[in-house]
Amino acid sequence: MSNSNPETHVIDFRAAEQLLAARDPRGAVKLLDSVIAAHPENTAARLLRARAFFLSAQLRPAELEFELVLEREPDNAFAHFALARTFERAGKPEQAKRHFRLAAALDPNPEYLKAARFDTE
Repeated sequence: MSNSNPETHVIDFRAAEQLLAARDPRGAVKLLDSVIAAHPENTAARLLRARAFFLSAQLRPAELEFELVLEREPDNAFAHFALARTFERAGKPEQAKRHFRLAAALDPNPEYLKAARFDTE
């Protein structure tokens, strides 16, 4: 296990961020798999992998990963918003609405507020 040192994982994490920015989410997932295998408690890596799953249209894995992040950080507004977007793409509007509203309640970011009221009752 020569490539399992912390420096390698930091490099892999940064490289994964670059791959996401370059629109290669599947490449990012591959790098993050090894980081998360070595550091399952690393929430930042999980959040990045969830985004990579979402961007590569792997909605169910994205959903599970965002939910895991939220178990650890229930007040993470971005994770609620991203999970809501995932539910929206998966055709689950009720679950999406709930998480859009949680995101907006936690952080009055204009994007979150707009999404939370997309179908005012």
